[in-house]
Amino acid sequence: MTQQYLFGELSMILGELQAVATNEAAVRDVARLRREAETGPLVALASVAARALELTDGWCWDSLMRGDSAAFAREAATCAELWEFAVCAGLIEDR
Repeated sequence: MTQQYLFGELSMILGELQAVATNEAAVRDVARLRREAETGPLVALASVAARALELTDGWCWDSLMRGDSAAFAREAATCAELWEFAVCAGLIEDR
């Protein structure tokens, strides 16, 4: 994978995360991560991906606690896409 592909793909997935965010604070958090992914060095992408996964995991749990299955389904699907990309790109380890 080229560096530009990694930057672009992570930015696109983070954009999808912004679209499924359920509150303004979450939108701002993901926007900050997206800026880091688009402007930071390649070595920072692993940290950005890990923090995005942490955020999304929290959103999923919050949606479950509220009983919002539609939000959970959207968040979980996007989280799975992010996880798969990050593992395949070598940004995180598959445990």
